[in-house]
Amino acid sequence: MKILVTGGAGFIGSHVADKLIEKGHEVHIADNLSGGFRHNIPDKAVFHQLDIRDSKFTGLWKAHNFEALYHLAAQMDVRKSVADPKFDADINIIGLLNLLEAGRQGGLKKVIFSSTGGAIYGEPEFGGPQDEDHPRNPMSPYGITKLVSEHYLRFYADVHGIKYVNLRYGNVYGPRQNAHGEAGVVAIFTERMLRGQDCFINGDGLQTRDYVHVDDVVQANILALDYDKNDTFNVGTATETNVVELFQHLRDHCGSDTPQTHAEAKPGEQKRSVLDVTKIQNVLGWKQKWEVREGLKNTVDWFRQRKEKAGA
Repeated sequence: MKILVTGGAGFIGSHVADKLIEKGHEVHIADNLSGGFRHNIPDKAVFHQLDIRDSKFTGLWKAHNFEALYHLAAQMDVRKSVADPKFDADINIIGLLNLLEAGRQGGLKKVIFSSTGGAIYGEPEFGGPQDEDHPRNPMSPYGITKLVSEHYLRFYADVHGIKYVNLRYGNVYGPRQNAHGEAGVVAIFTERMLRGQDCFINGDGLQTRDYVHVDDVVQANILALDYDKNDTFNVGTATETNVVELFQHLRDHCGSDTPQTHAEAKPGEQKRSVLDVTKIQNVLGWKQKWEVREGLKNTVDWFRQRKEKAGA
């Protein structure tokens, strides 16, 4: 199958592209390199340096007739979305619509959309993990634009027959994550610990997230391609890990003596996020490979090897 992966030079997108190529698909990557890197792009992928809002996608689609779109390119910084909601919407909504309009004119059959779990659901309204039917109460423009994008995909399915699968991720971590800009706390803490630098935990550090390894996210993306219905799935671990626990695990794996230092809490930060993954297990046959502690060790090992190769 001929597939377009947006954001394919980034953290998650490059891993997805690797696996698609391994499966024998023809993969094209579209990325403006604002957060991704050329060295992440697989050798066998065709690279197009384009912003997802670029009008050139209409011609690109007509030239290549992509059958499937993996849409991973996004404005993914929650705090930036709060500071500049218009910028967030321009990329996450207008960018998606630009791709869908080009795609519907160029033979697009299916979209696998990288959505968000915690940012769409907001604070849990009950004790256990949030399933796909949990009320959607996004607390940030980022969460709002992801939810709106899911509605647009439903519209294009109903009106234009383009199938979709929404994958609502937890907090994804793993090899290749950028410790600058788009980064999550795992990459930031790991890089700083390996360099002997201080780390700062916002507030009391008891805020929880569902940390899911990128390999498990890739598995969900690959399974979604062969699924023939329009649907939405959480991708997480159903396990809550607070930031203090995360810090301690990483400090152990890094062999670091970095002190546990706390900074001011970020206003409006969500306190809890944990995703129910029963549906994706039962419907797609997805199986979690990495428990949090082992996945963090795998990630630290990758950062350490990269540091050693760089001679830092």
